[in-house]
Amino acid sequence: MARACLVALLISLAAASAGVASPRAQFAALLDDYWRAWLARNPTEATALGERAFDDRLADLSVAAIDRASTEAQGFLARTNAIGVAALSAEERTSARILRRLLEEEVAWGRHPARYRLFTHREGFHTAFATWPERAPFFTARDFESYVARLEAFPAQVDQAIATTRASVKAGWALPCATLAGLPQSVRQVAEPPERSRFLKPLARRPAAVSERRWDDLRRRATQAVERGVNPAYLRFAHFLEREYLPACRKEDGVGALPGGRAFYAFRVAAETTTDLTPQDIHRLGLAEVARIRDEMEQVARRAGFPDRAAYVAHLRADPRYYARTPEELMRHAAYWAKFADGWMPRLFGRLPRLPYGLAQIPAETAPGTTTAYYQPGAPAAGRAGVYFVNTSKLNERPLFELPALTLHEAVPGHHHQIALQQELDLPPFRRHAAFFTAFVEGWGLYAEHLGLEMGAYAEPAADMGRLSYEMWRACRLVVDTGLHALGWSRQQAIDFMLENTALSRANVEAEVNRYMAWPGQALAYKVGELKIRALRAEAERALGEAFDLRAFHDALLGQGALPLDLMEEEMRAWIAARQQALAAMPR
Repeated sequence: MARACLVALLISLAAASAGVASPRAQFAALLDDYWRAWLARNPTEATALGERAFDDRLADLSVAAIDRASTEAQGFLARTNAIGVAALSAEERTSARILRRLLEEEVAWGRHPARYRLFTHREGFHTAFATWPERAPFFTARDFESYVARLEAFPAQVDQAIATTRASVKAGWALPCATLAGLPQSVRQVAEPPERSRFLKPLARRPAAVSERRWDDLRRRATQAVERGVNPAYLRFAHFLEREYLPACRKEDGVGALPGGRAFYAFRVAAETTTDLTPQDIHRLGLAEVARIRDEMEQVARRAGFPDRAAYVAHLRADPRYYARTPEELMRHAAYWAKFADGWMPRLFGRLPRLPYGLAQIPAETAPGTTTAYYQPGAPAAGRAGVYFVNTSKLNERPLFELPALTLHEAVPGHHHQIALQQELDLPPFRRHAAFFTAFVEGWGLYAEHLGLEMGAYAEPAADMGRLSYEMWRACRLVVDTGLHALGWSRQQAIDFMLENTALSRANVEAEVNRYMAWPGQALAYKVGELKIRALRAEAERALGEAFDLRAFHDALLGQGALPLDLMEEEMRAWIAARQQALAAMPR
């Protein structure tokens, strides 16, 4: 080992004396250049992370900018491949592998017309801007100047988005028709009069650091920007959706029916799961998981005093005790389970993040068509905590018995813990803030739900059925997503399969199937990632026996941020081997 280090040092010194940058210096420069380019392409995220060089900008959504980003990725990939990785440290080699994977996916994505799609029925550039008043930093006069400048820039971004979306439609890659009901109206709802506008709420009270004269000018500019720019832009986008986009929507439910659709779906499966599993492999895995979970559901139903799963699910769907009567009641239950989980965190982890999280309702304009809950990462530099968002629309479709699993997934020990911790790790910035592999992040979320068994969150049969229903939900995704996009299933087939096998309400099932249709492959990552994490834990428990430390396992698993599943497996097996070696060296 010492000899290898000496050789590497001599090579590095020789390269330096010859005027050639060492591989480590080349890699450091590459990381710096890549991160600066990422910040420039994502200016609002740059602001949230404390980088203020792009404060007056919004992302360029033009076709030219999207194509330019793909070309830029090809250049970064060539630089990555040219670096002699053998001379890098172990941590640098890991970063190089992660960067290479990200760039390869970006280059592949850049070859497909789907790259011009800027929104789904649930989210997009327009919803991101609608939440900017809640995510932007507001500490100094410069922060308010930046905020107003972005209000003024938004109409031009909308015009870019409309032009780019026309290119997507022309290429035949509009969203499926069945997913788009209510989309124009949800966009139109954002355009509220100034007295109710979310965009003017940050300017409701003058901070002491801003003079009255400057504040009056900022408020005047902001009000004018909302009245003459932001609101008309949202209305213009809604008009475009009604008059041009919806008439051109895709009649096919799955992408497999489109030209090049099967190859595109195979790419999406590989990118989202970070495995070499085929759609057929995943479909079979899903069917096996559905059968296993059904057996567990039957056992829980009998424990609750019902003859079978179907009878218990029918009871849970119909009994009003399991449903909140007001949004406030639902939020109180969510808050209870969040604090329940908080109390368990030191028993599950040796390292906890500093950033807290809050609880909020999903905005009314997106709630009816979106999922039951989601997590929004915080940004310490922007003074923003993480947020666990709960859907309080359609209360008769939001059963309380699902809240334990839902909260463990979205808040802690799930998304908030993993993402907030990743933001604090001593890693290159792109790994802390831009490398979020869905199979790892969502796999961890499902694993966090499973931890609820050890936390006692599912003592009541209804809560345990809620957990199993969520697990069944994710298993059904493996069947339904591949069915829609690789096996020719219709939307109705997908809905029927999920209604038959889960305790989810029809509204939730339809919203989920719409999501899979609009976002091919993404939903596969959850269950695939969870199964890999659970398999690695079982492997560690067998290998280490009584010396297995759950807190140490969790800390090691999360200690390098989100990883592709193959790299996660390598790292955790190396951790297990190191623990075994340390145990063997201890005196008996």
